[in-house]
Parts: sequence; structure tokens; C-alpha cells
Amino acid sequence: MKHSAVVMWFRRDLRLEDNAALYHALNSGIAVLPLFIFDKEILDKLEDKADKRVQFIHTALLELKNNLNILGSDLMVKYGRPEEVWKTIFETYSVQGIFSNKDYEPYALERDANLAQLANAKGAWFKQYKDQCIFEFNEVLKDDGKPYTVFTPYSKKWKAKLATQQEFYLKAYATEEYFDGFIKDVKFEIPSLKEMGFEALALKFPAKESSVGLIRNYKETRDYPAIEGTSRLGVHFRFGTISIRAKARKALGLSETYLNELIWRDFYMQILAHFPHVAKGAFKPAYDKIAWRNNEAEFAAWCAGKTGYPIVDAGMRELNSTGFMHNRVRMIVASFLTKHLLIDWRWGEAYFAKKLLDFDLSANNGGWQWAAGSGTDAAPYFRVFNPALQTAKFDAKGEYIKKWVPELGSIDYPKPIVVHELARKRCLETYKAALG
Repeated sequence: MKHSAVVMWFRRDLRLEDNAALYHALNSGIAVLPLFIFDKEILDKLEDKADKRVQFIHTALLELKNNLNILGSDLMVKYGRPEEVWKTIFETYSVQGIFSNKDYEPYALERDANLAQLANAKGAWFKQYKDQCIFEFNEVLKDDGKPYTVFTPYSKKWKAKLATQQEFYLKAYATEEYFDGFIKDVKFEIPSLKEMGFEALALKFPAKESSVGLIRNYKETRDYPAIEGTSRLGVHFRFGTISIRAKARKALGLSETYLNELIWRDFYMQILAHFPHVAKGAFKPAYDKIAWRNNEAEFAAWCAGKTGYPIVDAGMRELNSTGFMHNRVRMIVASFLTKHLLIDWRWGEAYFAKKLLDFDLSANNGGWQWAAGSGTDAAPYFRVFNPALQTAKFDAKGEYIKKWVPELGSIDYPKPIVVHELARKRCLETYKAALG
């Protein structure tokens, strides 16, 4: 006889505390089977088999499994294509229903629609909940019901909505009160990274907590890459090892600038939801007419951190080495690629997608389109960051650069691959020719 269960499908929410879908699953009155699927549809596309994100997920799952073991339960982890995995689960268990938190990316929407059909055919329900954002794409709209495309008015409406029922929107889901609802007497093994074709890495990941002092001083410190002035929580938000509601509660009253960073996440998620064409092309279609140079040798130099522009090279080397890049530096390197080298922003977006620990489609796309001038709320195309001025302003003592470009000043460091003034002139002419 099959065990009767509901399945909690963990995806971008790898935690037991303050988890919306898990709370509802535990309250269903039916034993909860925790599940995570290493999705072959995603993993097979990863060229680098020493992928830091896969290591992060694996590490987070071991912690999740351990916490469930303490509660007398376990985590089922499968490696395969979701549809095939689910068919096996339906054959093994009497699945009454499935709970998950919503994922708003195009592939996830298609995957979940397929599962909903399968569940329905098996006589099971599939319930999804908001968890990775404070407000979904249709919760903060203009008075006429249309989506915002500029951040500042969106953020004002966001804050006004939060203020109406702050306790409701930011309240934690008290999952811990219902932990006895997990399925008992089960034992599962987590596939090793090697079994999935990946290398195990010895990495130290950022902490899940930021000090009150860091958040309070965030506005003053966040632009300086040589100091620990940012939270580095991006990877935890990306995979849901922390709660967005908890961090928003902490930010309120401490730093509006930090709160705004959380609002940017919601903003770009709703842009992707309302304007799905941004995943492949410019938000402003006219920008698709730009005659990009797309010089492959120059792109390779940018990727390797060998452009001859120290602040750009430091940023790319930090990314390649750690999977992290400081946000101010992200803007500088993105501007350099799109404006100085006239390389299509999609090339840079794809490279970041491969390397960033905290890669998130909506935020990555939004940031790159902002830099290129093609996106929502973007800087005007004639604003071209001067790397030297950015360095003087944000790394005046060269501490960040020295850390990542130790050969600076020696014959081993490459000469600049473009001259700033000439590159800026070429950029303005090229953009003007496309945009009129």
C-alpha cells in the first residue's frame, strides 16, 4: 500500500523557517514529503562542471536534510527531468497534492504548467504561493492598472502599499509550530556532485546575516568595493536560504537605501512578468537596431580581466574567482562592455549568467539593459562611465584594484584595448545612428 502524502517541492526556497508553501503544506493535515529536484534541463546546459552555484545548492540541501533528520524526517533529492521524476513519485506515493512557491521565470512557468496538468490527471492538486518577493507583478500597478516601467514611482507605490498593512505583508510564516507534520520513518540519499557530473568545490559562502551596523551605514558604504559595505546576501535571496520578509523587516527603520535594493528585486521581477520579450531583446525595441561591433578578441579580454582598465579588470577577476562582483563595479564593467567596446549587452548578460553566484534572470537582465541604455528606467545612452573617474571616486587608494590586479604597473599588465575619449565618441555616433 502506498504512503499517502502531500509533497513540498523546494526550488528557490531552501529553508524550513518562514516559508509560505511549506507552511500551507504542513497545515494540510497530510504527511509532508519534502522534495528537491536537480533539474537536468538546467544542469545539462551548464558548461562549467565546477559550477559554484551547484555547489551552493548541494551545500544548502545537506543543511536542509540535516535539519529534517533532527525532526525525524528526511529530504528526497532527485536528479533528472522534472516530468520524469514526478511520474516516478506518483507511482511510489499516493500523492494528494503538491505545494511549491512560485517561480516567475519563463522556463519555470512552462515546467509548472506541465506539472499542474500531470497532477490534475492523477487527481492531485497543485498549489503555489508567493514567497521570493514582497509584491508580485500584479500587486503594484499604476492607478490605471498598467505596470510601472520607472523605478522611483514604482517604489513609492510599493512603500505606500506596504504601509497600509505592514504586519500582514511582512509577517513570518510560523512553520516551526507545525514541524510534526513532516513524513516520518523515511530515509533518502542526496546524489553526490560527482554522480551528477560536477566537481566538488571547497568554497566559503557569504553568511546569511548582515549586522545592524552594516545595514544602517549601507547608504554611505555600498559604493566602495574595497570595504565590506554590502550585505552579499544575493546568493541567499536567489536560492531562498533566507526570507525576503525577514530582511525587509530588518531594513525598515534602519536604511531606506537597503530597502530600495529589495524593492529593485520586485521591480525587475514584475518587468519580466509584464514584458517577457526582455529575456531575449531590448525593452525599448529601437535599441535592437544598434550596430554592435562584437569583437570576439576584445570580448575575451573583457572576460579574462585583461582590458588594460584596472577597475574593469579587477571586477572581472573578482567575478571569475569568487562568483561575486561588487554592485558598483558591475555597473562599470557593463558600461565598459556595451559603450566602450560596443559589444551586445546580451553577451555580457550571458557571461554573468554563467559566473554569478547570485544570478537571477530578471535582475541580471534589468542591470544589463540599464547599462546599455535599452531597458526600463535606463541611464541615457550618452552617459558613458569613465573608468578613471569611477576609480578616483570609489577606489581612490587603489585597494580593490591592487587586490585583484597585483601586476598593475609592471610590463605584465596589458595596455588599454581602447582609448576612453575615442571609444566614447564612437559609442555616441553608433547609438545616434541607430536611434536617430
